[in-house]
Amino acid sequence: MNVIIIEEEAFYKLIEEVVVRIKEKYTPSEDKWISGSEAMQKLRIKSKSTLQKLRDEGHIRFSQPDKKIILYDTNSIEEYLAKHAKEILQS
Repeated sequence: MNVIIIEEEAFYKLIEEVVVRIKEKYTPSEDKWISGSEAMQKLRIKSKSTLQKLRDEGHIRFSQPDKKIILYDTNSIEEYLAKHAKEILQS
């Protein structure tokens, strides 16, 4: 059996690099286009009519590849949420 000895600092640096690589490889990437139910979940709304209103008024981008399929752009949903975020006033 072979024994490998490394300094403590080098050991922890190695562990950190392994963790970063694992996260990069196994972290699921978010889809750019999501379904209506996923969009509603992201927006924390329960009404399909509210989602349609946001779509119709141009607040969030969508794509309609088929008559019955509507997909929503995650970036535009995040931009919409950020635009409507309220700042906390410090006194």
